[in-house]
Amino acid sequence: MKATSWLLLLFSLPTNRNTERVAVWRRLKKMGAVQIKTSTYLLPDEAAQYEQFQWLAKQIRDYGGDSTLVRAQEIEGLTREKVVSLFDTARDKEYVDLKKALQSFISRRRGKSDAGFAAAELERMTKQFRDLRQIDFFDSARGHEVAMLLRRAEGPKRSPKLQTLDAKEYRETTWLTRPRPKIDRMASTSLISKFIDPKGNLASAPTAQAMPEAIAFDMLDAEFSHHGNCCTFETLIKRFAIPDKAVRKIGEMIHDADLDDARFQRVECVGIDRVLKGWAKEGLADDEILRRGFECFDALYAFLQKR
Repeated sequence: MKATSWLLLLFSLPTNRNTERVAVWRRLKKMGAVQIKTSTYLLPDEAAQYEQFQWLAKQIRDYGGDSTLVRAQEIEGLTREKVVSLFDTARDKEYVDLKKALQSFISRRRGKSDAGFAAAELERMTKQFRDLRQIDFFDSARGHEVAMLLRRAEGPKRSPKLQTLDAKEYRETTWLTRPRPKIDRMASTSLISKFIDPKGNLASAPTAQAMPEAIAFDMLDAEFSHHGNCCTFETLIKRFAIPDKAVRKIGEMIHDADLDDARFQRVECVGIDRVLKGWAKEGLADDEILRRGFECFDALYAFLQKR
């Protein structure tokens, strides 16, 4: 969503209308509005959101309260980046809860038949994810992570065996992934740069549709992403038949750090993952995180080669 203006709903209710106050709060939460001051809520200025605020403003007046709907190009003290961050932060909290539920679901399913296992629970979480995506107005990175985790929770689908590819046919092209690199994205970028397309260009965007001419990886619905029980790094190793033993060992480490399922009992990259997240929290640019991350993986690769 590329909102260039904002909708603000300012309202008040009589102090004895607690039931109505709770009803209004639930409606605001459902429509994805964020609070910027007491009884002042914000939405992007889009037709659907404008209509929802209109109806809620009328409902508040019907409750005996006062409401005012304002359209603003700018909000003093809040840049567009800060406003977007407010929405992303609100969605992140909800995505984290759903992520934990999905991880628990996947853990409990191990060793059991997928057929019919907790279908109602999975359906409930799928609906919860779809509802969140409806109010994830700025396509947060956390939403993409949960989407891929939901694919894992759904279990493997019957599909043709993935074709082995020749890296020579993918040389000197543009590779696209999401911004703010984490462990799988970082490692996959390093793998592409060193083993698949050393002269290729790297780019980032929230969605693959932003650069349809590029080869997308570690993104929702990208050809090179999570596949079955493999993280993106493992998918790339398999698709390009990379035989290097050290790279395959790193693949096991990336799998356990990214998918958190202890499949290979390898903990080496968990620490690197936390360092990457720490650099992001410090505000380092993506290019600097990539540079430092590449150094980590180069050192790890050198260590494993000598063993």
